[in-house]
Amino acid sequence: MNIIIVGAGKVGYALAEQLSREDHNLTIIDTSDETSRRVSDALDVICVRGNGVTLPVLEQAGAAQADLLIAVTDLDEVNMVCCLTAKKLGARYTIARIRNPEYFENLGHFKRDMGIGMIINPERATAREIARLLRFPSAANIESFCRGRVELMGFRVQEGDFLVGKPLHAQADKLKKLSMLLCAAERGDDLIIPNGSFVPQADDTLYAIGQPAALDQFFHTLGRYTHKAKSVFVVGGGRISVYLAKLLEKMHVRLKLVEQDEERCRTLSELLPGAMVICGDGTDQEVLDSESLTASDAFVALTDRDEDNLIISLYAAQQGMGKVIAKCNRQNYASIARSCGLDSVISPKQITATQILHLVRGMENSQGSVMHALYRIANDKAEALEFTVSKNTENLGVALKDLKLKDGVLIAVIVRSDQVIIPEGSSYFQEGDSVIIVTRDHTILDLNDIFDAPGPVGG
Repeated sequence: MNIIIVGAGKVGYALAEQLSREDHNLTIIDTSDETSRRVSDALDVICVRGNGVTLPVLEQAGAAQADLLIAVTDLDEVNMVCCLTAKKLGARYTIARIRNPEYFENLGHFKRDMGIGMIINPERATAREIARLLRFPSAANIESFCRGRVELMGFRVQEGDFLVGKPLHAQADKLKKLSMLLCAAERGDDLIIPNGSFVPQADDTLYAIGQPAALDQFFHTLGRYTHKAKSVFVVGGGRISVYLAKLLEKMHVRLKLVEQDEERCRTLSELLPGAMVICGDGTDQEVLDSESLTASDAFVALTDRDEDNLIISLYAAQQGMGKVIAKCNRQNYASIARSCGLDSVISPKQITATQILHLVRGMENSQGSVMHALYRIANDKAEALEFTVSKNTENLGVALKDLKLKDGVLIAVIVRSDQVIIPEGSSYFQEGDSVIIVTRDHTILDLNDIFDAPGPVGG
C-alpha cells in the first residue's frame, strides 16, 4: 500500500517503524530537517520536508495516489486540514489524530464534513486502557474481544502458584473446568506459544484467554483476585488524566490528582469537580507521603516524563500499593521497568500504532475474513487477532486435529452464536464464527493465512 504519514514525532515514528516492517511504500512529511534526516537514516522510507497542509508538499508526497494518509502532527487543526486536502487530491482513506477534549463532541461532524475516515485520540484510548486495568487490578494488561464476551489478560507467575513446575497437560482437568486457555508465555526475551508439555516458571508472564467470569474464577483459584479499585491516586494533570477522571467518575471511583502547575490545577478543578486536585510535585516523595499515597487502592503515573513516571511508580510499588500503572512511551524503558516487577506499563504511541495497524491490515484484506481486533502482546512479540469466518475461509467443518497450522499459531477461542468454545481437536470452523488466534507471525492478514498447507476444504 502507498501510505503517507504527516508528522514524525513519537506516534509518527512508531507507525513508520511498524508499517515499514510490513513492506508498505511509506512517505513521511515533516517540517524539520533534522527529524527527516533521522527517520530517513533509520527506516526504509521516503522523506519530504515541508508543511503537510500545503498542496505542493502533498502533491510531492504523492497524495493523489495514496491508499492512506495519516496526519499525526502536534496540532489537531493541522491534522484535520491535511486530511481534507489529501482527500480532495484523491487519497483513498485518511486518519487524523485529534486530542483536544473540546473537539470530542464534534468528531462526527469532522468525519462527515472533512472526509476523515478515522479519528484517533491516543489520550482517550490510553485512559480507557487504564480504566480497564483498574476494574481488574489482578491483570497486568487486558484486551477485549467479541464485544467484551472474551478477554485476554496477562499476569506474572509467582512462587507458590499452582501452575509452577508442572506441565500444562498435568493440569488440564483443573484448567478445563475453568473454561479458559493459557495462550502465550513470555520468559525473558523469549515468546512461547504453549503446548501441553510447557512448564510455567516463577516470573514468567502468562496470557490467559476466556470469558470474563472464567478468568475471574482463575484468579480466585490463584489466590490473587482483587476487586476493582475504589480510590485512585494520579500524578500528572494532562489530557489522559482528564479523560481518565471522567471515566472513573462513571465507575464511582474516588480520585486524588497531583499536578505541579498552579494554573493547570485551577483548570482541572473546574473540569473535574468530583476529584480532589492537589497542587504539588508528584515526583517528590514527601508530597506523596503527606498526601497519604498508600491510602488509595491504585496509583497511576501520568506525567510528561517517562523517567519520572517509572521512578515514582517503582516507589509506589515498593510501598505496597495494590495496583500501579505507569505511562511510558520508550520501549526500552518499559522493558526495564517490567523486569523490575512493574507489570502495567502503558504506551499511548503503541496503542495508537496498533489501532492504525489494525485498519491497514483490514484495508489490505478487504475480500477475505474480516479482522475485528488486533492487539500486540508480550512486548510486541506476538499478536492476538479476531476474525469472522466467511464462506471463503478454507477447511470449513474440518476438525482442527486434521489441520496443519503454521508454526507459532494457536487457535485460542471460537465464538459461535451464544457459545464461547475453548477449542479441542474435534472443534471446527463454520461460517459466521468469530475466531481468536494468537501468533508470533506479524503478517497474518486473513484467517486462511494460519494454515501451513492446504487441507481438505469443507463446505
